[in-house]
Amino acid sequence: MAGPVRKNTVRSPHYGALQNVVDALFADAGTKSVRRLDVVVAAESADLPDDLAEIISLLPPGTYTRQRLCDQLNSAIGGHAWGQVYGTVE
Repeated sequence: MAGPVRKNTVRSPHYGALQNVVDALFADAGTKSVRRLDVVVAAESADLPDDLAEIISLLPPGTYTRQRLCDQLNSAIGGHAWGQVYGTVE
Protein backbone atom coordinates (compact mmCIF):
# COMPACT_ATOMS: atom_id res chain seq x y z
CA MET A 1 0.00 0.00 0.00
CA ALA A 2 1.32 3.44 -0.90
CA GLY A 3 2.24 5.97 1.77
CA PRO A 4 0.47 9.28 2.28
CA VAL A 5 0.31 11.57 -0.72
CA ARG A 6 2.10 14.84 -0.17
CA LYS A 7 0.45 17.87 -1.66
CA ASN A 8 2.79 20.48 -3.08
CA THR A 9 0.18 23.19 -2.65
CA VAL A 10 -0.05 23.24 1.15
CA ARG A 11 2.31 25.64 2.94
CA SER A 12 4.71 24.02 5.33
CA PRO A 13 5.28 25.43 8.82
CA HIS A 14 8.81 25.96 7.47
CA TYR A 15 7.59 28.28 4.69
CA GLY A 16 10.13 31.09 4.39
CA ALA A 17 12.87 29.27 6.33
CA LEU A 18 15.30 29.49 3.41
CA GLN A 19 14.60 33.20 3.10
CA ASN A 20 15.61 33.57 6.74
CA VAL A 21 18.89 31.77 6.01
CA VAL A 22 19.63 34.00 3.01
CA ASP A 23 18.76 37.14 5.00
CA ALA A 24 21.05 36.05 7.84
CA LEU A 25 23.94 35.37 5.46
CA PHE A 26 23.64 38.84 3.92
CA ALA A 27 22.56 40.74 7.07
CA ASP A 28 25.77 42.77 7.03
CA ALA A 29 25.49 45.35 4.24
CA GLY A 30 29.19 44.81 3.52
CA THR A 31 28.74 41.14 2.65
CA LYS A 32 29.11 40.82 -1.11
CA SER A 33 29.45 37.04 -1.36
CA VAL A 34 29.38 33.86 0.69
CA ARG A 35 30.95 30.46 0.23
CA ARG A 36 28.93 27.27 -0.12
CA LEU A 37 30.29 26.20 3.27
CA ASP A 38 28.86 29.37 4.83
CA VAL A 39 25.45 28.49 3.40
CA VAL A 40 25.65 24.89 4.63
CA VAL A 41 26.63 25.96 8.15
CA ALA A 42 23.89 28.61 8.29
CA ALA A 43 21.32 26.08 7.07
CA GLU A 44 22.44 23.48 9.62
CA SER A 45 22.20 26.00 12.44
CA ALA A 46 18.67 26.89 11.27
CA ASP A 47 17.66 23.23 11.77
CA LEU A 48 15.88 23.02 8.43
CA PRO A 49 13.62 20.09 7.55
CA ASP A 50 15.08 17.33 5.38
CA ASP A 51 13.54 18.69 2.16
CA LEU A 52 15.24 22.06 2.59
CA ALA A 53 18.50 20.46 3.72
CA GLU A 54 18.38 18.57 0.42
CA ILE A 55 18.01 21.86 -1.48
CA ILE A 56 21.12 23.21 0.29
CA SER A 57 23.05 20.02 -0.46
CA LEU A 58 22.42 20.56 -4.18
CA LEU A 59 24.44 23.79 -4.19
CA PRO A 60 27.60 23.33 -6.24
CA PRO A 61 30.87 24.37 -4.58
CA GLY A 62 31.75 28.00 -5.10
CA THR A 63 31.22 31.56 -4.01
CA TYR A 64 27.79 33.15 -4.28
CA THR A 65 26.52 36.68 -4.48
CA ARG A 66 23.03 37.04 -3.03
CA GLN A 67 21.50 37.00 -6.51
CA ARG A 68 23.42 33.93 -7.64
CA LEU A 69 22.58 32.09 -4.41
CA CYS A 70 18.89 32.91 -4.78
CA ASP A 71 18.93 31.81 -8.42
CA GLN A 72 20.52 28.47 -7.48
CA LEU A 73 18.15 27.84 -4.57
CA ASN A 74 15.06 28.88 -6.53
CA SER A 75 16.08 26.60 -9.39
CA ALA A 76 16.28 23.62 -7.04
CA ILE A 77 13.03 24.59 -5.27
CA GLY A 78 11.28 24.88 -8.64
CA GLY A 79 12.73 21.60 -9.82
CA HIS A 80 11.16 19.86 -6.83
CA ALA A 81 7.88 21.83 -7.18
CA TRP A 82 8.26 23.06 -3.60
CA GLY A 83 7.75 26.79 -4.21
CA GLN A 84 4.25 26.84 -2.74
CA VAL A 85 5.28 24.55 0.11
CA TYR A 86 8.47 26.30 1.27
CA GLY A 87 8.55 29.56 -0.67
CA THR A 88 11.25 30.96 -2.88
CA VAL A 89 14.06 33.33 -1.93
CA GLU A 90 15.07 36.81 -3.03
